[in-house]
Order: sequence, then C-alpha cells, then structure tokens
Amino acid sequence: MAEKNEKTNPWGRVDSREPRPLREFETDLEIKARKGLEAWKSEYDSIQNLLNHLQRYTGSLKTREGYLRTVHKLCKKTNCSPDDLIELKTEEIENLIQNFGDDSADKGCGKRTVNSRMKILKTFFEVNGHDNLDLGMHHVPSRYSKRPQYIPKKEEIHRMARFTESLRDRAIILFLWTTGLRVSTALGLNYGDIAEEFENGEEFVKIPVYPEMKKRVVGACKGKIPYYTFSHPYAVRHLRIYLRRREVKYGPMEEDYPLFHSEWQHWNKKERTEKRLNRTSVQRTVKKSAKLARIEEWESGTPHCLRKAFKSVLRAPTKNGGRLDEGTQEFFMGHILPGTQDEYYDKDNVDFHREEYSKLDFSFDEESFEFEPGRGEEEPSDILVEEDELPDYLEQGWKFIEKIGNEKYILTKRDLS
Repeated sequence: MAEKNEKTNPWGRVDSREPRPLREFETDLEIKARKGLEAWKSEYDSIQNLLNHLQRYTGSLKTREGYLRTVHKLCKKTNCSPDDLIELKTEEIENLIQNFGDDSADKGCGKRTVNSRMKILKTFFEVNGHDNLDLGMHHVPSRYSKRPQYIPKKEEIHRMARFTESLRDRAIILFLWTTGLRVSTALGLNYGDIAEEFENGEEFVKIPVYPEMKKRVVGACKGKIPYYTFSHPYAVRHLRIYLRRREVKYGPMEEDYPLFHSEWQHWNKKERTEKRLNRTSVQRTVKKSAKLARIEEWESGTPHCLRKAFKSVLRAPTKNGGRLDEGTQEFFMGHILPGTQDEYYDKDNVDFHREEYSKLDFSFDEESFEFEPGRGEEEPSDILVEEDELPDYLEQGWKFIEKIGNEKYILTKRDLS
C-alpha cells in the first residue's frame, strides 16, 4: 500500500495550504510555472506566441486561462500538439475550427460561448501566421440567453436576506445587492479595504475596487477598471453583526483578512477566518435563500442577478422622485463611459457620489427586518428548529442565529444589533 501523503486533506486532495500543482491543460501545453521567472512560459512556440499576444493585449490571468483551456480542448479533440496544428493548411484549419464550434453547439453550449471559443481559436492561429480565416459564426439574436435568469424584486430580496442560513449569508446578499459588485469583486475584498469608514461609523460606506485585488481573486477587477461604490446602511448594519459574531468566534479582524470568510470545517479555527469564501458557496447561498423565501423562480436565481437588481435600482426613480445621471449610473456599475465622457467624468468626487448614492431607493424602512419582541417569559427567546420548520418560523418574525449540523437551526427573537 502506498505511504500516506501527509500533505493531503481528509478527502485525498492536495492540501490547500500548499501551492496548487499545475492543472491538466497547463501540463499538456507545457507551461513551466504560474509564478516566478518561469511563469507562463511554454515549451511550445505556438503557445508562447499566444501568451505573448495576450500579455500585450490584456494581461488578464482569467483571459489567459480561458484561451489556454480552449486551445487545449482542440488539441485533445484532434490528438495533435499545438505546434502540429499550426502546420495545417488554411482550409484544414477553417474546417477544424468550424467543426469544433458546431460540435460545441450540438452538445448544448450557448451561442455566445460557441462564438467565443471560435474567436479564441481564430486568434491562436492568427498569431501563428494564419490570417483572414473564413468562419461561419452562430447567429445570436438580441436579448438571447441560453440560461434563464430571474431578477428578484426588492421585496423578494428582502425576504431572501431574512431567510438565510447564517449571518454571513445574510450580510453577503445585502452587500451584493446594495453595492452592485460582481461576485468575484466582493470575494476579493479585504477587511482593510473598508475598515476606516466602517469603524468610524460612516453611514454609506465606500467600497473601493482596484486592479491589485486580482492578486487575491483573478476576476476581482474586471478589465482592471478602478472605481468605487457604496453599501447601504442596512447592509452595513448586517455586515457589522456578522463581523462582530466572527470576532467572537475567531478573534479580532485583521486588515488583510477577507471580508467574507470560508467556514470549511477541515481547516483549523484560525485558518477559517483567513480563508476566502468561494463563488460556489455564494451561488448555493443565493439559491437556497430564494427557495426558503418561496420565490417561484428560485432555480434561476444567481449572484449576478443581485447585480442586475442593483442596476434596476439605479435606473428607477430615486427617493425624492428624480433620477440619477446616466454617467453616474454607469460609474456605480464599474463601466467605462462612452466616447470622451469617461475622460471628463469626475471620478474623484467621493462626496458627490456618496450623496447621489444616498438617493437610491432600496425600499428599506424601519419595519424591514424588524421582528416582534417575545410575548413573555413563557415564550423562549432562542429555539432549535428542524429545516422543514424554518420557513414558517422566519415568517413569524424569528431571526436566524446559527446552523447546527446539517438540518437544525437556532432562531431568536432577540435584537441582534
């Protein structure tokens, strides 16, 4: 029997504390390393040409991985090396890419995904000397979406936040909605990014987005576009409750700790608060909360839908009946303004943007998330309920405290603030 590897976790995978080994597509494409002097260097000349092109064009690690994965798929499909592929004749290359795209469509890939893969392969061959390839792209109708997405209404998001399984999950749902951040961006935030305004009691806390975040999470700053948004006071309140409970459980927050942490049980207690929450967990949180909130379209709910719901708030009338300037709306979404507008837009006026943000109508009021006090000593302030009882108790005004095991929940009628 093979000797036990002490660097593996209980599930037999590589310990997360160790550097990740090269993945299959990296090994097959003879990538030497992901870090250091040999980072993203390939023994294949054709792959190196592609990497050099991407470095000049974008420098994005996420884009680089996407391109390499697609080229790797073609290599596996044809059983050819990248350098062998570029030796083919132009007509053979065109047929190869066309068949690859058509096969992807036949297997159920969305039309945008199919076209994206074909464009990636076209770029790979172009940087290796094959210009003007003639390809038939798949038509994408306007408003086309293969995957159904449901954008929840304000009152539905209120219910989702109320019907979460943990204080962290409630905080992140409200945070994603009221900031409009992409999931990767929210997960790339450290406590130090908001600490000053958060600890000084700022009502609308500024949330910065900047390119250096990509070192923590690959997609944290899309397009390396720096901007900032704000978090609504009610989202800040629940973020404060979550962080207070986290400090009680794990100790004081440090500035380099992730704002939203993982609670994976196979890390020791100190490691958990230092480990970043992942996208899959957020996806699961949104769907489960939508289901508990009895939203009919809960299966179509995604974290990105909360960003779209934020965009709806930006476009809707403000609390005073006016509307935000379109440039301000685009800025809060992290978009570049068209033409010369972006160059002349005053991005550094934080006070102006805070004032504009404060006008947004998220329909929070004094009764939102407020619960009836206990009716006397006969009714306990904290109770333990089963999972199938959870929605009914939450409807009655009980608040979630903690999940015990897989199917039991502690609820309370105490004021958690």
